[in-house]
Amino acid sequence: MSNSIPALFGRSPIRPIQEHMANAQRCVIILGDFLNACIADDWQKAYELQQEICSAEHEADDLKNNVRTNLPKSLLLPVARSDLLELLSIQDRLANRAKDIAGLMLGRKMQIPSELSDSLLKYYKLSLKASGQALRAINELDELLEAGFRGREVELVEELIEELDELENKSDDHQILLRASLYELESILPSVNVMFLYKIIDLIGEIADDSQKVGSRLLILIAH
Repeated sequence: MSNSIPALFGRSPIRPIQEHMANAQRCVIILGDFLNACIADDWQKAYELQQEICSAEHEADDLKNNVRTNLPKSLLLPVARSDLLELLSIQDRLANRAKDIAGLMLGRKMQIPSELSDSLLKYYKLSLKASGQALRAINELDELLEAGFRGREVELVEELIEELDELENKSDDHQILLRASLYELESILPSVNVMFLYKIIDLIGEIADDSQKVGSRLLILIAH
């Protein structure tokens, strides 16, 4: 691939980063079906979905590596190359979190206690909403560039990021409730299972955290 901007990016210099974020979001979406399969003790279905997540994560890695390799050293853009690469790295964590959760749960055939399943799925959906909101914000990057990072487009992205912050806060609040519910069950569950359930709760929460960090990095781009 040529090192020229048109050859790499086509009409939009941001398009590969947007495609990468969409791929990361696909990993998070598939994770929901995976969690439902685990709750239903359908491990064959869980395996198939874990493979889908791995495939999407590998595609995200390929996109990430292509951008890193081919992004010109000098960009005629109002943003720094290093800022774009940092944004890419944060997005990549979303795909990695989904892959890590699926790998850990499948490897141990982790069963979610029935008392926690509804709350866990609600918690996951908050992280899914957060990552979806981050994708919506990233998809405004083209318009931000065209507007010169000024005007109404900046206000729109700032509103999206404010909503993203609220979603991450809701995720944090639900994490506290979920941890409290798990604490109440500790005496009747194997200790090792409890330890890994706490780990899964943390990893799902990190999806929302990383989504918020995508928004924070966008704010830095706007500030420049």
